[in-house]
Amino acid sequence: MKPETTADPIRVQYGERAGIMNVAVKVDTVYIVDDDRGFRESLTALLIGAGYRVRSFDSTKRFLAEHDPTTPGCLLLEVCMPGMGGLELQRLLMNSRCPRPIVFLSSTGEICICAQAMKNGAVDFMMKPIDGGRLLEAVGQALQRDSGERRQRAVRSIIRERYARLTKRERQVMEHVVSGRLNKQIAGVLGVGEKTVKVHRGRVMRKMAVDSLPELIQVSARMGLINDVGP
Repeated sequence: MKPETTADPIRVQYGERAGIMNVAVKVDTVYIVDDDRGFRESLTALLIGAGYRVRSFDSTKRFLAEHDPTTPGCLLLEVCMPGMGGLELQRLLMNSRCPRPIVFLSSTGEICICAQAMKNGAVDFMMKPIDGGRLLEAVGQALQRDSGERRQRAVRSIIRERYARLTKRERQVMEHVVSGRLNKQIAGVLGVGEKTVKVHRGRVMRKMAVDSLPELIQVSARMGLINDVGP
C-alpha cells in the first residue's frame, strides 16, 4: 500500500527545496521477530506473496544486531520470547533516533500487555492464529506511518540545518518575530535600529527558506522553539 500524499505545505515545500520528494527511496521491508520458525516461514510466504521484502529473526537480540534502522519498513513482533521480550524492544525503539512502527503478534491474550503495547504506539495487536487479510491491512498502515514519520524527520533535519546557519543576532530576531513582536519593539529590546532589525529579518526569511510569517512560525514550532501551531 502506497503512502497517501500530504497536504502539509511546509513539509512539501521543504521537501521540494531539498530534493526529498524526488530522490530514490529504499524499498519497504517488513521485519519479523518471532522465535517460532514455522510461524516466521508462514508469515514470510504471505508477505512475499503480497509484494513485500521480508527479513526475519528468531530473537530481538539478532534483530537489533542486524537490522538497518535507516531502511524504511515496519516490524511484526511477538510479545513473549526468551531474553528481551517484545514490549522491552518496543520501548528501546521508541527512544531511538529511528523508531519503527510495530504490529504485535501474540499467543497470549493478557489485556494488560495489549493495553501497554497500544499505549506505547503499536499499530495493532493480533492474537495467533493470525488473520492474513487483517495482517496485510495492518502492515499497510504501519508502512504509511513509517513513511510519514521518516519524511517528518527529514524535514526537521533540514530546518535545523538552516537554523544552524543563522547568526546569533539573526536567531534573536527570529525568536522575537515568531513571538509576535513588531520590528520597532524588537529594535527596542535588542538596542538596535529598526532598519537593522528589518535587514536581519530579511536574512532570516531567506536562510530559513520561507516566504511568510506563518511559515516561519510553523518551522519554529517544528524545532520546538514555540508550541506547535498546527498546519
